[in-house]
Amino acid sequence: QVQLEESGGGLVQPGGSLKLKCTPSRNIFSTYTTAWYRQGPGEQRELVASITAGGITNYSNSVKGRFTISRSNAENTVNLQMNNLQFEDTAVYYCHANWGDLNYWGQGTRVTVSS
Repeated sequence: QVQLEESGGGLVQPGGSLKLKCTPSRNIFSTYTTAWYRQGPGEQRELVASITAGGITNYSNSVKGRFTISRSNAENTVNLQMNNLQFEDTAVYYCHANWGDLNYWGQGTRVTVSS
């Protein structure tokens, strides 16, 4: 079992930045693919970015060039640096970890982009 705890959400103006952090209950980075998903108001949950155990990253087209996913083994976190935030980035952001048939979700952290 893996618990995932997100932090770093909040209110930001358009063009601003936020950094989300996800802390697993144990170090899983050598085996799990970790990712950030988001779910906007009235929308389905969608993949934002992912990073494999080998460090390969993937981004949705809507965030490519603005968001960066990374890991810190020292801090045991997977991070999402979000720059140039736009209104459409408003959503609850969820951390996700996958290994084979195992899937774990965090409780989510809310990001609101508003002027």
